[in-house]
Amino acid sequence: MRILISNDDGVYAPGINTLYKTLAKEHEVFVVAPLEERSTTGHTLSLDNPLRVTKISDDEDIFGCSGFPADCTLMGIAHLMQERPDIVISGINRGANLGQDIYYSGTMAAAREAVFRNIPAIAVSTVCDFKKNPEHPIHYSSAAHFILNLLRKDILKLIPQDHVLNVNVPDVAEEDIKGTKLTELGMRWYSEEIAPRKDFRGREYFWIGGVYKGHCATEGSDCVAVDNNYVSVSLLNLLGRPAEKLAQWNELIKEL
Repeated sequence: MRILISNDDGVYAPGINTLYKTLAKEHEVFVVAPLEERSTTGHTLSLDNPLRVTKISDDEDIFGCSGFPADCTLMGIAHLMQERPDIVISGINRGANLGQDIYYSGTMAAAREAVFRNIPAIAVSTVCDFKKNPEHPIHYSSAAHFILNLLRKDILKLIPQDHVLNVNVPDVAEEDIKGTKLTELGMRWYSEEIAPRKDFRGREYFWIGGVYKGHCATEGSDCVAVDNNYVSVSLLNLLGRPAEKLAQWNELIKEL
């Protein structure tokens, strides 16, 4: 299979390199990823700035791009690859893409851009603790092997048009994963702290200082599945589903 990989953590991030090495054993893999970290940048495209591309390896198809994750996917599909990929995989992200995280995520943006180009896409994340002791490495290999097994199942036939497959894998060894669950998006809570600071000239500036505060314990949600050491697999419809109150809205529109 011909695979394009991107991410938002950057082309040198351990997650994307673990995924590349794992998939390259069985597939033709091409990498286009940001030259610097582009986390939480959403679906940004560089329409008013030039893009620069650097070949990272002389022996492998690995490229760094000065733009954002969606730029990287588009650059790979429309310019760098001689043939369109069979699938685009974004990740392995360092950290969760659960619940409303998907709207901030550059990882998701790289996958969405592929779907907008009518190419199947998967976003994959390792749900890790950012405060984890660096002596205990993140289990990216668990997520990488899960994706490899998905591809062996001929997953391309099961991803509906206009959908992204969002995969979140617990940060544990493969033997400690309890299984896989098909999930819906949950709700995660973050504090609303804005931290004021002053620069050396005494001028005020601010950091968004919000921290993760937990999630809603909704059965069947992606948050609950990962919390219980299951891999969460969510099919995200990029064009939305009909609203429950669509009939009432139709009546209201007629009155306007």
